[in-house]
Amino acid sequence: MPASPDPQDTQADRVLVEAVLAGAPGAFERLVREYQGLCWHVIDRMVRHPEDTRELCQEAFLRVHQALHQYRGESALKSWIAQVAYSVAKRHLEKKRIPLADMPGGEDGWSLVENVGDGFDLEGATSDGEAVALLQAAIDRLPPLQRTLLTLYHLEELPIGEISRVTGLAEGTIKSHLFRSRRQLRGLLEPTVGVFAA
Repeated sequence: MPASPDPQDTQADRVLVEAVLAGAPGAFERLVREYQGLCWHVIDRMVRHPEDTRELCQEAFLRVHQALHQYRGESALKSWIAQVAYSVAKRHLEKKRIPLADMPGGEDGWSLVENVGDGFDLEGATSDGEAVALLQAAIDRLPPLQRTLLTLYHLEELPIGEISRVTGLAEGTIKSHLFRSRRQLRGLLEPTVGVFAA
């Protein structure tokens, strides 16, 4: 379950941001090292193309450098950088006319779901190497937005409120996407790995 931001992390974020803004030697490189994994996860989950991901990560850090003076510390620096990465990847997909998400069809009702959990143990489904590979393949078949939300929630362990800041989506919408994604993953995994059946 995603953890709440640690006040020590927030303080460390401020110190790092101030060092970068003051032009301290090596400060921006430290910021890049600290957050390049996060940036890669967000962009790669959306675009699924290594060369594009590499270029877009560079663009995201260029934007971070240009806009860092706008960071006010209302959210974790991790969330703010994830927001920049998300925005860069989203613009890339829009330019290529790749839809961000499947639109719900009919009276599906998933937009009303307030509970992220649905009895499917996503973490438990990744307990061995073969299951991890199956899960990754199943996640790759989801639309870009759903892949990204799963990554932010389960891998980067951002709380729903922070994911809302990153993506600009309402918390209820995020919960709905997570619920729907988990349901789709269960549907994709159950035929192969029957033990995950509810």
